[in-house]
Amino acid sequence: MKLSKKGEYALRALIDLGIAAEVGRELVQVSELSEMQRIPIKFLEQIMLQLKEAGLIESQRGKFGGYRLARPAQKIPVGDVVRYIDGPLAPIGCVSQTAYEKCSCPDEEHCGLRMLMLDVRNAIAGILDRYTIADVVDVTTRKMKRDGIPLPFAAAPVPAPTSARRPRPPVRRAAARPPEPVEGLLSNLLNDYTI
Repeated sequence: MKLSKKGEYALRALIDLGIAAEVGRELVQVSELSEMQRIPIKFLEQIMLQLKEAGLIESQRGKFGGYRLARPAQKIPVGDVVRYIDGPLAPIGCVSQTAYEKCSCPDEEHCGLRMLMLDVRNAIAGILDRYTIADVVDVTTRKMKRDGIPLPFAAAPVPAPTSARRPRPPVRRAAARPPEPVEGLLSNLLNDYTI
């Protein structure tokens, strides 16, 4: 299983909407999500439409409209989002629970590759189905608070008159670095967890 850009952007948008809900922001405009996450707006609009069709988000039209989660973040498992956007979690069709396909192996029951890939699918599904958007929001906001980074969406934007709009300053980002082995979601939720 490889998460596509569409899947990644969908999850990032849902996490941002979860953060917005956490800080009391009712609606977030797609342009804000696009700018914050550096996602091309046209691509993000397509993704938001797909998330809306899935019943994960809802929109409100109008000048001050935008998007919000359609249900509490605790009720949106990450695995469901990945399956909806990218399809089955299984690396090969013969171990998929949602899209099983017979493989070309002459003895599927005793196939070592199938047994290995079944373990891979179970590990991926076990993690992605265990955690919700709320879990990711919790870890994200805790780390931001710990590092003194202001939470996004904490204050509703005040739109400037169209003629007086100035370019926004670039979003300050931490320097990119490879993650440490203990920086994952699990290690932040469960202090004594390591692989």
